[in-house]
Amino acid sequence: MGWEALEQWGEGAVRIEPLAGGVANDVWSVRINGQIAVGRFGSRTDADLAWETELLQHLDREGMNVPVPIPTTDGRLFANGLVVMKYMEGGPPETESDWRRVAETLRELHRLTQDWPQRPGWRSSSDLLHADTGTRINLAAMPPEGVVRCRAAWARLVGRQTCVVHGNPGNVRTTADRVALIDWDEAHVDVPDLDLVLPGNAADLDDGAHDIAAQASAAWEAAVCWRDEYAVKRLAEVRRV
Repeated sequence: MGWEALEQWGEGAVRIEPLAGGVANDVWSVRINGQIAVGRFGSRTDADLAWETELLQHLDREGMNVPVPIPTTDGRLFANGLVVMKYMEGGPPETESDWRRVAETLRELHRLTQDWPQRPGWRSSSDLLHADTGTRINLAAMPPEGVVRCRAAWARLVGRQTCVVHGNPGNVRTTADRVALIDWDEAHVDVPDLDLVLPGNAADLDDGAHDIAAQASAAWEAAVCWRDEYAVKRLAEVRRV
């Protein structure tokens, strides 16, 4: 159906202009009932979108600033691959203080989701020590030596407590009084340190923890993006075994 699904948010629902939304989705600003919102259209399954929208509702109820899904006129949180969410004001973090607030927000996410089930079809970094595929990841497409390096980095996380990780903590909007995590398309259950490799080590990880997290994060981004230029660059940061 495509963007025609936007009609299910009301007769006056319209697209306005495209927004940056990564490679997996078509993201636009939209107008719903006279208010600016964000529409994201992609190929995720209904089970995947149900997981994401239920998570966002949970975090909103717990007081976090997240792009809450706006229901269709008949109460659904998504329709035919389209999700419409609240527009979050603010700009990217600029100062050391901003990034420390981002770290605090990520840790709150991790605290609130320690028992959350895995996103349908996804694998955690620990799962990928034995599995080859999970959503956008296909280790069989990577050079075998690169897979060995990635798995060695992920093996250092084994045994850690898991929770929901945002998966792309650079996608954040800050104002003077709040931090809002946006773009939850890569969120899944994994080890929280994957979210905490931030500019200036804003999460205050000690040297050992930061090294483990940085290597595992680089390996994850290499695998999930393979094989674009960014993924090749990230794989080069993962130490050889």
